[in-house]
Amino acid sequence: MYKPINLVVLDMAGTTVADGGLVERAFAAAARRTGAEPDSMLDYVRATMGESKISVFRHLFGAEAKAQQANTAFEAAYGELVDAGHIAPVPGAREAVERMRADGRTVVLSTGFARTTQDAILAALGWQDLADLTLCPADAGGRGRPWPDMVLAAFLRTRAGTVDGMDQVAVVGDTSYDMLSGVRSGAGVVAGVLTGAHDKGQLEEHGATHVLDSVAGLPDLLARVEI
Repeated sequence: MYKPINLVVLDMAGTTVADGGLVERAFAAAARRTGAEPDSMLDYVRATMGESKISVFRHLFGAEAKAQQANTAFEAAYGELVDAGHIAPVPGAREAVERMRADGRTVVLSTGFARTTQDAILAALGWQDLADLTLCPADAGGRGRPWPDMVLAAFLRTRAGTVDGMDQVAVVGDTSYDMLSGVRSGAGVVAGVLTGAHDKGQLEEHGATHVLDSVAGLPDLLARVEI
């Protein structure tokens, strides 16, 4: 039986937002502010793109107080770069969201950043009202990707009778962790995009059902997908 994809959960940085490597720049700044040497940690940061940032810092710094200090420094550094105008939409991203909503799909923007940073990005782009809902890890009990919690939170908060099950959900992102969160949630479509951190092989290895050049192609993909 045909079931349309009625809920789309989109990642932000690397998927809908082009941040020009700001995650690595902000991480380096945060590491230095906490007395650490960033070069030895950057490989892990790159490998875990998409994971909630506090989880990354817990792995790297161990002690909770140190991890929280580093996370606060990271969010401050990233916010400063955002305020300085170092981000832009991925070409076609806004138009893709607007088209999907016009097609009757609910769209949620999700991130591994803290709420304050997510709000700063949305404000910088003028996207405060672009999506139906925005989510960060704190909105889903504190666990970000690769856990499925944000996807499930999006489902629970927005279904409103239009989504009968997870097979009507699409999860879209640019990292392996985005793909894992989609697979673990049971989403019907798990789509990777090539505008961010990971390549086609990494995305497919971690469960991508489709790989697109960019999110701009997502409305056309969903229009032809049948479950």
